[in-house]
Amino acid sequence: MSSREEIVCGFYGQGDEDSRLKRSRHGQLEYFTTMAYIHRYANPNSRVLEVGAGTGRYSIALAKEGMRVSAVELVEENLAVLRENSRRMDNIESFQGDAVDLGRFADNTFDVTLVLGPMYHIYEPKDVNSALDEAIRVTKPGGVILFAFISVFGIMYANYFQGNWAAGQEENFDADYRIRHFKEQLFTGYDVPEFEQLFESKPVEWITTAGTDGMVESIEDREDFRIPDEDFEAFAAWYLHFAEKRELLGATNHLLYICRKK
Repeated sequence: MSSREEIVCGFYGQGDEDSRLKRSRHGQLEYFTTMAYIHRYANPNSRVLEVGAGTGRYSIALAKEGMRVSAVELVEENLAVLRENSRRMDNIESFQGDAVDLGRFADNTFDVTLVLGPMYHIYEPKDVNSALDEAIRVTKPGGVILFAFISVFGIMYANYFQGNWAAGQEENFDADYRIRHFKEQLFTGYDVPEFEQLFESKPVEWITTAGTDGMVESIEDREDFRIPDEDFEAFAAWYLHFAEKRELLGATNHLLYICRKK
């Protein structure tokens, strides 16, 4: 049986992660929305940690704004791209590491902590708790943490409308339609209240839960889908206005759970 690390590294080591947030409308919307929320809580004087930094799309952008950024990434191929793209920047440091163990960082270090990918791939309850606890631990009291997660319904809409619905149902739900989280599952999805309940005993205050890409991924391959470049900025601003509406959250693919450390 493959380990979580082997599964994640195998997937991202072969993909084009560097362009994921650039090449598609849903990726562009996810990036726009996520950055909008980051800027609500971070400023050029902030010390920022990104856990699961990928190739540095967010970390490098924030460092260019003057923030002091520490980036942690599990996948060696992604980390190599991040380091190459930031080699002339002295306010960003990068490390190979896992969200479940941030032991290299002291308690209460960061103003803003970003966990924008690891929760897609962590399925064991003890590892889920470790990832949450570690992000909270290294954040300063009063600091803000943004956790990205995936809606299980968004997974179904985006990936299982190509004649493979039965496979998606078997992979993500049991016979009683309860959501499954299991070993060797590449992406693990949540019902929105289920993810929010993970924090009930944590020393944080919930700020908001927001969708970052709506239903765009599930409809982007339709022949009649089109958002011209000249319309994208207005579309993204419109989407951001409604990103926190509870009745829309389950249909989005990627979401943010945003909280403040007590």
